[in-house]
Order: sequence, then structure tokens, then C-alpha cells
Amino acid sequence: MKLEILDSTLRDGSQAEGISFSVQDKINIVKALDAFGIDYIEAGNPGSNPKDLQFFEQVRGLQLRHAKLCAFGSTRRYSVAADEDANLQSILQANTPAVSIFGKSWDLHVTEILGITLPQNLEIVEDTLRYLKEKGKEVIFDAEHFFDGYKANAPYALDVLAAAAAGGADCLCLCDTNGGCLPGEISEITTAVARRFPGIKLGIHCHDDIGCAVANTLSAVLAGAVHVQGTFVGFGERCGNADLSVVLPNLVFKCGMDYHADLRQLTATATYLSEVSNVRLRGNKPYTGKSAFAHKGGMHIDGVIKLSRSFEHIGPESVGNARKFLTSEVAGKSSILPKIQEFLPELHKNSPETAAIIALLKDKECVGYQYEAAQASFELLVKKQLGLWRPHFDVVFFKTGGDYALGDSSLRETAIIQINVNGETEVAGAVGNGPVNALDKALRTALGRFYPEITRMHLADYKVRIIDSASTTAAKTRVLIDSTDGTEVWTTIGVSEDIVEASFIALIDSFEYLLSRLGRSNK
Repeated sequence: MKLEILDSTLRDGSQAEGISFSVQDKINIVKALDAFGIDYIEAGNPGSNPKDLQFFEQVRGLQLRHAKLCAFGSTRRYSVAADEDANLQSILQANTPAVSIFGKSWDLHVTEILGITLPQNLEIVEDTLRYLKEKGKEVIFDAEHFFDGYKANAPYALDVLAAAAAGGADCLCLCDTNGGCLPGEISEITTAVARRFPGIKLGIHCHDDIGCAVANTLSAVLAGAVHVQGTFVGFGERCGNADLSVVLPNLVFKCGMDYHADLRQLTATATYLSEVSNVRLRGNKPYTGKSAFAHKGGMHIDGVIKLSRSFEHIGPESVGNARKFLTSEVAGKSSILPKIQEFLPELHKNSPETAAIIALLKDKECVGYQYEAAQASFELLVKKQLGLWRPHFDVVFFKTGGDYALGDSSLRETAIIQINVNGETEVAGAVGNGPVNALDKALRTALGRFYPEITRMHLADYKVRIIDSASTTAAKTRVLIDSTDGTEVWTTIGVSEDIVEASFIALIDSFEYLLSRLGRSNK
């Protein structure tokens, strides 16, 4: 059986502390995972909250190239028939081709958590899966707490898998839900399950509570699992899930397994998902971190220059990362050029223009810009550097102000803005729910005289990241704004020590990008 990957960023990942996805975030993540080549995207539990139901309604219009969307839920309640169980009906309403259903495989959970007998649990597992198979679904059975259950009562844990198989499960996924197993245990138990269920697809789902999720996942695959679950950058419940951006290259480069995705897109995808999730990608993260191929010691640098594999286990370009010498940083053209060629296909790797763009990006990154998740601002930056861009408007000045009293939500911020378009000046003011909202309204009013088409655009999301927390209240702030015209979504970025200025920089780019898409001529 070939290796297949299920990404649970939108389900298990969303259960991490500090993570909250908007519907648009979830759609953006689906697009990125599909573009990378992920097989299954576990996109949420439609029975748990209205936001997930709204997401499943909106995502139906996407034409995915690689991935199957997967709705998640539990086996039916014992006292309710499958066709009357609200959770199962929500899963069917999500209308995904595949579903992930978790059921108890540890006898402790059956009797103490569910409060039913062991035979009754077997009944609901088999009945739930049979019901969903009859509805035409591909069914992945997540045997929750399987490894703990096997260690406590191996015959019963195996009986649960047998009930799932009898119900028609397409995959039996073994879950280290508490994340407390060691690689040797995972290997031994997975081997035993593979012998007990020959010919049935086995999966592995590991948590990282003792720091072994990646190692445990690799152990399970080497023992016979072919279906691998995790989250792309590792965040999830408690200490997180198996980090797929580490698991996958390990399986391909270290275990010699074949997978259809282009791993040269690994770093870009991991960085993008981190930005959308508003999570800082750890610098020393294997394969995709900024320091993964950074060399500072003189002996190391000398060795890498002479023979890169003397101090690097793989070439950084194979995962889309770049080698860095910390005394004189070297940029990676191979990872940046494809992004430029999306809108300037004639540019090539060795052109002086490419070198100039790389140098500019390095300067911008030094002050806090990161363009991986802000393609619209990146496109504007490159075109400005190449002399292919003139702004549609100039901001002469802007001002915000307001009076506040703690606890009084009726007070609002005001903004005044002056712009210049082809020598004509326009001044506009607005009142908004905060300074950024007021600036957005004022800018729309001022631009509306010249570009009435801007009414079709609205902001879809707004994220703030503190770049240097050590500077406390004087820290630099990075703002990402998602905008949409109902057809396309684009992201822009602004950086400043002033959060309002950072937001306004991103806002200006957002309007400029829309006007360029609409074919409006520049000044």
C-alpha cells in the first residue's frame, strides 16, 4: 500500500491553546494543503460548533486537485440510533467524501467515561461505521487511546478494531491519544496489529506529550502503518501532534519511501500555515526553520563551503529552505524565484534583477517583514523594485484620534486622511470601531471619487504579531490583512513600531492590489 497523509491542522490543530481560525483562515489552509499534495484534510467537527458548519458549506465550492476533505466526529451515542444521532447527521450534512470517526478502544474509557459495557461499545462502533458506509462514505476509524488500551487489555482493544473492520472501516488508525508511549512500544504493538489484520490499511495518530510523536510515527510506519496523521507544523492539543513537516521528509529522505508531493515546497507551506495560524515558526525547527541550515562556527562554514554534506544531512534546497552563513547571509534564489515567476515568468535565476530583489527582501526581513503569507504585498514590492509599478494614489497625511473610557463600548475612533490622485486632492474623514476601521472607512471614502470599484472589496481577516517582545510597548508589530472582492482573497503586510501605521501600510497595499487586478491604470 502506498503512503498517505491526513493533516488535522483544522481539527486537532485548532484545539491548541491560542489557536482560533476564522472561516477564511480555514479555507486558505485547505488551499495550501491541497496545493502541497496532502491526501486527506480533516477539516473539523461539524457537530461541535456553527463555525465548522459554515466552513463546510463554503468549502464545497473549492475544486481540490489532490486532497479529500474529511469531517470528524464520534461513534453514535448508545441510547440513540445512528440515523437519529445529531453528531452523525451533522457529519453527513458536511457532505465530505471521507469521514473520520473516533471510538473508544481502552476498556477504562468505555466503562468509566462512556458508562456502558464493553459489548455495548463494540456494538456502537460496528453499527456507526456500517451506517456511514451505507451512506457512501470512505470511513477512517480512529481507535482512541489504542496503545494505552492495548497495554491494559490487548484482547479487548483488538476486538474494537475487529468491530470497526466488520462495520466496513477503510482504515484502522491507531491513536496514542495521551502521547505517552515510547517508539519501541509503538513498533511492537503496531506489528502485532498488522499480523492480526492482514490486508487492512493501518494508520497512526500520535501526540507529543513526551516529545516522541515524530519518532513514534516513524516507528509505526516501519511496522506496517501506511496512513499517517498529524498537523503540518505540529501544533495541537496539549503538547501538539506529530509534526508532518518533519515526519514526511524523514519518511522520504531517511526511510526511502515514496510520496507524490514536491518537498521543495515544504518550507514555504510550513511558513505560510504558521503565518495564517498566527504562530511563530520555531527558528531551529528541523527542515523548515530559519536556522535549520544556518552555520555560524568558522570550522562549520569552512566545511560547508568545501563540501556541503560535511555538515548538512540533506541539501536545504530539497525542502525549499536556504543555507545561511550567519556572518554573511546567503539568500536562496531557488525558493523565491518561483514566486516571482508567477507574475513575471520572464525573470530568470541569474538575472541582475533577481539579485536586486533578493537583496531588497533581505533588507525588508531585517526590519520584520515576511512575505510568505502576503503574496499581494510581495508582488507589489517586486514590481516597484523593477520599475514596473506606479501607485494609484499617494497618501499625503493621515490622522487618528479618539476619547476612551474603560468599559464604555459606545466610544469610537475618528480618522482623517488626505490623498492625491493625478494631481487632484481629496480629504475624507470617518468614525470607526477603532483606528484601523476608521482609516479603512476614510480611505474608501476618499478613493471612491476616483475608483468607485473599490466598493466591491472588504476586509476578511486581520492579524497582529509582536515581532520583538523584549522591546515591550516599543516592540515592532507585523500586521497581516486578508481582503476579498468575493472572488479572490489576497493578503498584504505592514510592519512598524506603531500598530496603526503597520495596519495602514497593509491597508494601502490591499487597495493598490485590487486596483491593479481591476486593470486600472496607474498615475
